[in-house]
Amino acid sequence: MLSLDGVSKVYNVGTFGGKQLRAVRDVSFDVRDGEAVSLIGESGSGKTTIGKMILRLLSVGSGTISIDGVSIATLRGSGLKEYYRKVQGVFQDPFSSFNPIFKADRMFEVLRQEFYPEASEKEWEEKVHESLRCVGLNPEHVLHKFPHQLSGGQLQRFLIARACLLEIDLLVADEIISMLDASTRIDVLNVLADLKSGGLSLLFITHDLSLAYYISERAVILQRGRVVEMGLTERVFRNPLHPYTRMLMASVPRLDKRWEDTDYGAGEIGRPSELAGSTAEEALADERHTLTQAEPGHFVATSG
Repeated sequence: MLSLDGVSKVYNVGTFGGKQLRAVRDVSFDVRDGEAVSLIGESGSGKTTIGKMILRLLSVGSGTISIDGVSIATLRGSGLKEYYRKVQGVFQDPFSSFNPIFKADRMFEVLRQEFYPEASEKEWEEKVHESLRCVGLNPEHVLHKFPHQLSGGQLQRFLIARACLLEIDLLVADEIISMLDASTRIDVLNVLADLKSGGLSLLFITHDLSLAYYISERAVILQRGRVVEMGLTERVFRNPLHPYTRMLMASVPRLDKRWEDTDYGAGEIGRPSELAGSTAEEALADERHTLTQAEPGHFVATSG
């Protein structure tokens, strides 16, 4: 379905754009029909930039992003509109996705005008109610309310319901539960799991390894905009091979140990604070990396 081939993105930063920041470096992976893929990395690793390029909110610097074999960069007019019928995104802060002066369900009416102008009032109301129930919301409790009258979890489900209305094929979920409390997180994850069981493909962008393990069949690990390890989630998590992946795994808090009893990230991998911004890492980022197959369904970057 979705395929990224050698995708890179460079930002011009600094005074008058005199410096360049390489946010994404030669990234290649795909998301198959009905599959959940987690894109994992620390803040600043390029995850959100990749998500925005997939959604055409940012242009691709180099490389190709294609859907069903067609480059999304070539889509215009009706072709682009059809793309957005297949691919939608939900972002980290649900409050920023709503205009506070309008009621939250106004976005449903905008969808109707753009994609379903022929639908009658009754037909559309039934579709909206069905989509809300699909994500665990009671239409009578949430419709006709302003964003500030709804919780973050309810607003996130509103946005997922919007995707249900369009009957999309792929959802780009960018840190969509990082601002939610623990009880609401599992509810939203289970909504995504239900949608996936119905055939939805999912790109789950996160820095939380436990969530990635919970929801995805395959995992892609990003370090400084470059893929350093990817493969079947079970194999990547059970047998992390790249030093960065092992550092991420070692940094996950454990319920069976207290902080003072655990030396997170110690040894040959080093602590995250020691790795970040080091000259050694800067040098590593500039090296040519290739992904080699360590075992079936498991690839790791090697310097070349």
